[in-house]
Amino acid sequence: MPVGCFPATGMCAREVARLFLHVLSLRHRSVVTQMTTETPATCPPHTTDSSSSFYYSFLFLSRPQREAISAVYALCHQVDTTIDHPSDDLDPHDQLAQWRQEIEAMYRGMPRHPLTIRLREHVNRLAIPQAYFQELLNGMAMDLTIRRYATFDELSLYCYRVASVVGLICLHIFGTTDPRAHDYAIHLGTAFQLTNIMRDLGADAKRNRIYVPQEDLVRFHYSERQLLTGTYSAQFIRLMAFQAARTREYYRKAQAAYDALSSTNRQALRSAEIMRAIYFALFTRIEKAHFAVFASRIRVPPPIRLVIALMAWVRVSVTNSFSQPT
Repeated sequence: MPVGCFPATGMCAREVARLFLHVLSLRHRSVVTQMTTETPATCPPHTTDSSSSFYYSFLFLSRPQREAISAVYALCHQVDTTIDHPSDDLDPHDQLAQWRQEIEAMYRGMPRHPLTIRLREHVNRLAIPQAYFQELLNGMAMDLTIRRYATFDELSLYCYRVASVVGLICLHIFGTTDPRAHDYAIHLGTAFQLTNIMRDLGADAKRNRIYVPQEDLVRFHYSERQLLTGTYSAQFIRLMAFQAARTREYYRKAQAAYDALSSTNRQALRSAEIMRAIYFALFTRIEKAHFAVFASRIRVPPPIRLVIALMAWVRVSVTNSFSQPT
């Protein structure tokens, strides 16, 4: 069999790529039209922007799944804006308390905000636990009161609340049924958040937020003042290499959890795997740039994200076509 051929499809890699790009162009027009005309007031802008990491993974969801995940991300985006960019005349603590009440009202069947009114039907249909949304708010509340983390154990709780919980919500949307998928979502969410922390180190420092554990700063003899002033040194590189090794381990744990799932559940996680591939590419770019995160924001260009999405889509689709559903 020629190299680069996929027996499950009867096509070579180049043919698969051409077909994928053609279908993707059609889905792009269809998906963006749906996501920007059906619910313009509640769909977060970054989910319909092709420069976003979320964009390419959302392309592969069914319409009901896209509607559900857009409603979830709209809520996340709105609450996150409340925390990071509060209005001068509004107390973010009070606003967060109002969102807690609104989530409770949604689960009682009496939502008042347009976002929760729309989200309610998906929450009911998909049986998403209220505890997930309350835990997400707990994580966002941490950004109001905590600007330093003494240990990684403290930081890991933050990562769970603001990232892993979103993954657990998405499991309901994707339709996975294996309890082992929870480990996948938790590990992958932590890996994503640790990647974000590495990428945004400079931007967070400008807001006087340090997510690198204080115990790590001490271990590698890199001071808080050096971080806040963007000092790039040998100590900083060693510190970041340690953060990268920890992050890579969470990607590895997510891979192991994914491999343990049945082909049916792995196929359901196709969009999550696309996101994982794109985020891992960002992570490796940060490593290859020798952690030069103070100079500029490290990104994966949209054309590269498209290629990564193609490769992840083919990998999941073809690999699982050889596996028996269990």
